Amino acid sequence: MTENLIELSAAQLAEKLAAREVTSVEAVQAHLDRIAATDGAPADDNNRYAGKTGLNAFLHVNAEEALQVAADVDEARNNGEDLHDLAGVPIAVKDLIVTKGQPTTAASKMLEGWMSPYDGTVTKRLRAARMPMLGKTNLDEFAMGSTTEHSAYGVTRNPWDLTRIPGGSGGGSAAAVSAFQAPLALGTDTGGSIRQPAAVTGSVGVKPTYGSVSRYGVIAMASSLDQVGPCSRTVLDAALLHEVVGGHDPQDSTSLTDPVEGFAAAARSGAADGGLKGLRVGVVKELTGEGFQAGVEQRFREAVELLRSAGAEVVEVETPNFRYALGAYYLIMSSEVSSNLAKYDGVRFGRRTLPTDGNLTIERVMAATRAAGFGSEVKRRTILGTYALSAGYYDAYYGSAQKVRTLVQRDFNAAFEKCDVLISPTAPTTAFPIGSVDEHADPMEMYLNDVATIPTNLAGVPAISLPAGLAPEDGLPVGVQFMAPAREDARLYRAGAGLEALLTQANGGPIWKDLPDVVAAVKNLSGAESAAAQGAAQ
Repeated sequence: MTENLIELSAAQLAEKLAAREVTSVEAVQAHLDRIAATDGAPADDNNRYAGKTGLNAFLHVNAEEALQVAADVDEARNNGEDLHDLAGVPIAVKDLIVTKGQPTTAASKMLEGWMSPYDGTVTKRLRAARMPMLGKTNLDEFAMGSTTEHSAYGVTRNPWDLTRIPGGSGGGSAAAVSAFQAPLALGTDTGGSIRQPAAVTGSVGVKPTYGSVSRYGVIAMASSLDQVGPCSRTVLDAALLHEVVGGHDPQDSTSLTDPVEGFAAAARSGAADGGLKGLRVGVVKELTGEGFQAGVEQRFREAVELLRSAGAEVVEVETPNFRYALGAYYLIMSSEVSSNLAKYDGVRFGRRTLPTDGNLTIERVMAATRAAGFGSEVKRRTILGTYALSAGYYDAYYGSAQKVRTLVQRDFNAAFEKCDVLISPTAPTTAFPIGSVDEHADPMEMYLNDVATIPTNLAGVPAISLPAGLAPEDGLPVGVQFMAPAREDARLYRAGAGLEALLTQANGGPIWKDLPDVVAAVKNLSGAESAAAQGAAQ
């Protein structure tokens, strides 16, 4: 029963709950058991930042509250109460979203142990839908990174290969969903932080239209780019979750007033026979070819041919200014990081670290606090952003980057005059080994992982990543990405669910049927690390 429950999609589990074939308590407990079997124990009791010997997808497990919510849902259902379709379906939440009663750390020592006194809007909406929250997932510190190696609480591992990265910054949410620790999760996407982890873990990730999901209660990284979105194993599940958390919020000044509806219907329509007939799909010329792994390119081309065979009209489109998007993004993002993180100084927010020399001026306290509280990647981006905003350089760097942003938006507008959705690989490579970027000491290698995802954040348009299969050279997941005009998120769900159905049929089942035994892999990893530690001690 436990194995069957964790392998159900959220939609399937919701149907079984509604039919009273299973209880929410059983479903939550099954996922808590899976977390216990795969997430691992602390690697070193003497180092609270060492992480765990398993996946380390969760920074905090909310077992007691989740089981209580599940029990309340079961009782309400037995009493005939009218419940939300996803009531009782468990979910994980990225630890960048404040959650009352649970720690919210942004995976940083700066916020270690901080308990939010309030819920963010999206967590309020999860509670209103009565979805048990399993816990908070790991991420790159303050969402800065593409590998989840920059967490103060240890790296998260990819369920497909524990020696590989799960993407980032939301690698914890993607790994949790991919490893059957949760059927659903929430992430945030600033330059690809939902979609790129989805691509390398064989899951589904959606970056909604900017402003369609409230950012109130989300710890800000880059306010003009950040967007909350769903993580799941199927396109329909992502659509269902999007409908729960989306919609206008007066507490977010950037929130759109558009109604959030029709996403699940669009997914079901796309997956039906003939659902893609007549859909105009544009292949982005600048997001293929040189720099993309051969296996990624192969699976992408196969996916395009499946769309063509299903009656979609496929054309190639040119977006000449996308080549400048990466540089513009890192200047804009870093500048906003510099501004947003200025408050974490040990005086207004964040843990306080005192100078060791006893010189307790406010400047020295701030310097000591930020030096001890922030990791290397946060410091790198803060310094870059501060420089870009400094007197004499603002127009040359930040101002120029904003002009490029406008050009990228115009490229999207021109492309969408020719087609309904755009398509590209989600990431240029499959998951690479943990530590490989640090070994080369070149952050550009990590930054280039977002080359295909960044343009949509600059333009504020929605995008979805779904699995396209496994790369033949390494057997690791490949992601394909659809992009749509702003406020046309339903198109993503139609196209995504349609391609998902075609790929499932072509491959004889969903991608996760080929997922290795994660429990056995975690046990082997734990044994190997214990042996290595004993050898080092001797």
